[in-house]
Amino acid sequence: MLSNADFLTVVRLTPLVAIDLIVTDGNRRILLGHRRNRPAQGTWFVPGGRITKNETLDAAFRRIVHNELGVASAQRSASRLFGVYEHLYDDNFAGADEIGTHYIVLAYTMTLSGKVPIGRFDQHSDYRWLLPDDLLALDDVHEYTKAYFR
Repeated sequence: MLSNADFLTVVRLTPLVAIDLIVTDGNRRILLGHRRNRPAQGTWFVPGGRITKNETLDAAFRRIVHNELGVASAQRSASRLFGVYEHLYDDNFAGADEIGTHYIVLAYTMTLSGKVPIGRFDQHSDYRWLLPDDLLALDDVHEYTKAYFR
């Protein structure tokens, strides 16, 4: 595990690889979380997280689904790769000056029943299910989330 100082050096020098989860409820609604953490803090965003060194994609997917949604036993094989995206932020996890964050994002779609209890409130302060047209119309939905639905 890297110290925060070492991780900030990594953020300064290299892109990070992440998984974003485009979660639908089977009725076209998309799950968004209100982000507690930088970057994109305070915006509505699809759940997601970084892949760690030596972590397989399958293990990362399971961990991110659990950490972001509180849902156990999700399998990447039951999802679909939606696409590969690039996210560039002026901000970073530590709020350090003049260090941006560069993500290469593997976006996966998955379906969860709207009745499944979802929530990890250490990651997000709230969750919402929104139709794509509705999330595109809101100012506080992050542009990188909107890009998945344009």
